[in-house]
Amino acid sequence: MKFIQTNIPGVVLVEPRAFKDSRGFFYESYNAEVFKEHGIPATFIQDNHVWSCRGVLRGLHYQTPPKAQAKLVRVVRGRIFDVAVDLRKQSSTYGKSIGVMLGAEDRRMIYIPEGFAHGYLSLEEETEVLYKVTHLYSPAHEAGILWNDPLLNIEWPKLGMDYLLSDKDQKLPFFKNAAQAD
Repeated sequence: MKFIQTNIPGVVLVEPRAFKDSRGFFYESYNAEVFKEHGIPATFIQDNHVWSCRGVLRGLHYQTPPKAQAKLVRVVRGRIFDVAVDLRKQSSTYGKSIGVMLGAEDRRMIYIPEGFAHGYLSLEEETEVLYKVTHLYSPAHEAGILWNDPLLNIEWPKLGMDYLLSDKDQKLPFFKNAAQAD
């Protein structure tokens, strides 16, 4: 596996090595020892599987302490534009975001540590996303930020259609009014 540090400390792109032959392919998507050797000692305790049609935008979500979640996100079908927003007040990148394309074909993953809001836009029909988290879902600690907050200035891909958001995600607060992540 190849681990690539992004321009936001702690957010890491992971490129697994795939072994292909006439039958298909095999790759190791997670190995706790290898991740720990590369500075990611997270203990994942829950896996989530999400199916979305093209144009679905989910997020920006996070959980507040003591139930804050680190995530390891990968796409097993289709493609997404994945976004992480730094909510760590002590960070030099506080309020900054990173957006990356993840797809089933390239098998890249993104590790997002605790203290970040996370969201993604499905770019293809029948997109499936798998992600691991370090704390169980806790409704009492869930929080979010409005996906199109002008202060964040996230450049979401244009799809020639309105994005599809849940009622809940459409009503999330702006960054300046959001619950504290750390």
